[in-house]
Amino acid sequence: MSDLLRVMARLRSPTGCPWDREQDHRTLRWHAVEEVYELLDAIEAGDDHELEEELGDLLLQVVFHCQLARERGAFDFEKVARRITDKLIRRHPHVFGNLRVKNVDQVWANWEKIKQAEKHGTRHARPSALDGIPKRLPSLMQAEKLVKKAHKAGLLAPVSAKPARTRRALAERLFALAQFAQEAGWSAEELLRSEIQRRERLLRAKEKRRAKPAS
Repeated sequence: MSDLLRVMARLRSPTGCPWDREQDHRTLRWHAVEEVYELLDAIEAGDDHELEEELGDLLLQVVFHCQLARERGAFDFEKVARRITDKLIRRHPHVFGNLRVKNVDQVWANWEKIKQAEKHGTRHARPSALDGIPKRLPSLMQAEKLVKKAHKAGLLAPVSAKPARTRRALAERLFALAQFAQEAGWSAEELLRSEIQRRERLLRAKEKRRAKPAS
């Protein structure tokens, strides 16, 4: 790890690589996304050689951003590693503390409770049960996250009319919808993203009404 950090610092030095020297957090942001997708391909292929390489490529993105932050005096790799270590210990009191849990559901419930307490009173506080969904997620993944959070908060009822009875039928329906959108000159991704934003506004309004004390 020390060797990797030294190599990254050298690449960013005045005698380093011209390309590395002109990068910043914003120019690198999509490289991390690409590396994650390549990692997924390696995992799904069951290829350990590729998995090892792609994990290294993803780690490079972490080290690169840490070097940039170090140069700005913001933080460094040591602080990032320490922060995630402390977080894991803090959010697993059933492993590193005396808390007893019966099942995975209790683990998740406790994780969310600890996370909310950590952020309470800060600019990263999440007062809404719908907070914390990355805005750059692909729209289908974003919809899944929104539905999951809304269900947990009791803001969303199960669908009444089932769109399909089997996994295969639903997959075919989704593909047909994407095909129809493309043939109509629409982007299925953008259509779903717009609907997610509309639904989230409605769900947040419902959450606020529910939290408002009765007069």
